Amino acid sequence: MTRTRPPFLDGLAASLPIVMGYFPIAFSFGVAATQAGFTGLEAFALSLIIYAGASQFLALALLSSGAPVLVAAFTLIAMNLRHVLYGPALMREAGEGATRRHAWAWAWGLTDEVFGQALGALARGQRFSEPYMFGLGLGAYASWVSGTVVGAWAGGGALEGWPALNAGLGFMLPALFLALLLSILNRRQLPVIAVAGVVTVIGTLMISATSGILLGMLAGAVAGVARK
Repeated sequence: MTRTRPPFLDGLAASLPIVMGYFPIAFSFGVAATQAGFTGLEAFALSLIIYAGASQFLALALLSSGAPVLVAAFTLIAMNLRHVLYGPALMREAGEGATRRHAWAWAWGLTDEVFGQALGALARGQRFSEPYMFGLGLGAYASWVSGTVVGAWAGGGALEGWPALNAGLGFMLPALFLALLLSILNRRQLPVIAVAGVVTVIGTLMISATSGILLGMLAGAVAGVARK
């Protein structure tokens, strides 16, 4: 008799590449938070509650420079508005029969990388499963929070003797997301990528690099949802 692994465990297993990318970045965030004067508990709370990946580094810069909390909060919201569109885009790919009873819970874990991994699974013919999404999201979330805790415990000077490692950590998240996207790239995605690229370039030239990136991400997400 053939035994199949529960979808939740499949999701946990699928999260391993994300875990390997998240943990060192989160470690770096924990180190940076304590270096900026935050306590270990505050660093832990930022990752536990905000869970915004690279945006948390921006939050550190804003808060440590004396920016008002509301300004920091609205900046993070603007940078992460694209996540609102991840759920509808994923359910569109999953098809009409996909259940979404517990979407209010597993959608919390829809980061860029989790979204990319979930899309990849659907592109490879896997049926959509909410337990799978819980496992995938939980593995990524746990690695980010635990990495932050370990980094905060190590202290603000943990990476001072490793400048090359410290510089390389900043590239791990975009490299991981790029690898996930390349694994599912086909002709259907090319128009979406083109829209995101063009809007990014125009926004960068006309406004600023930050605005270009934000507008490109939002345009790509909208194009992905609108694509027939």
